[in-house]
Amino acid sequence: MSEPQMGHEEEHRDLTGGTARAAIFGMSDGLVTNISLTLGFAGANPAPGVVRLAGIAGLVAGAFSMASGEYLSLKGQRELFERELAVERRALAEHPEIERKELIGIYVSKGIDQHLAEELAEAMMRSPEMALETHAREELGIDPGAIPGVWRPSGASFVAFALGAFIPLVPWLFVGGSTAVILSIALSVVAALTVGALLGRFTGRSAFVSAVRQLTVTTLAAGVTFMIGHLVGVSTT
Repeated sequence: MSEPQMGHEEEHRDLTGGTARAAIFGMSDGLVTNISLTLGFAGANPAPGVVRLAGIAGLVAGAFSMASGEYLSLKGQRELFERELAVERRALAEHPEIERKELIGIYVSKGIDQHLAEELAEAMMRSPEMALETHAREELGIDPGAIPGVWRPSGASFVAFALGAFIPLVPWLFVGGSTAVILSIALSVVAALTVGALLGRFTGRSAFVSAVRQLTVTTLAAGVTFMIGHLVGVSTT
């Protein structure tokens, strides 16, 4: 006789709100963007104030761009979902029998016995809200109770991007030249590994692999922009 399995729990992350996702990816974008921007300017060997100005401008512009992009994307998605739900609600009110038959057809197509499918559809159609939720899930792939909000992910994008963008800028607030470049790179390496590890934890992947991937992408972007800045700076002197 097999022993009953006790304490089984399934741990799932909340993927509907989008706040955690926006924060992690916002920080990643901020870090990659501003280390690339500051090193791109630093490669031309200008006065430290120029690099500092570029970094601050990149931080502010990028944070607003990330937040507004997140807001507009989620707002459009929310409005689309709400429109589809309104269409479905009207169809249920005006043509309940047609909608019931559609639901039966969906259940049958999933391998449910015809008789059982009819019973399920009948049960679902008894409550207007249950009918709407069921049709939204089965026909549209929408969960009416999990339509994402827009303000929290947008705010998270703004703050996280600004934080990520601020890290490579810190040395330039106090020093300049090669010292600032080295410190900026060192801080960005630590930040890239940390952000990559957090991303790996969020997605359930290897934290090590994710950290190395984040560092590789950051290094590549920063290295290319530094070389471009150096070449352009040399050509204009």
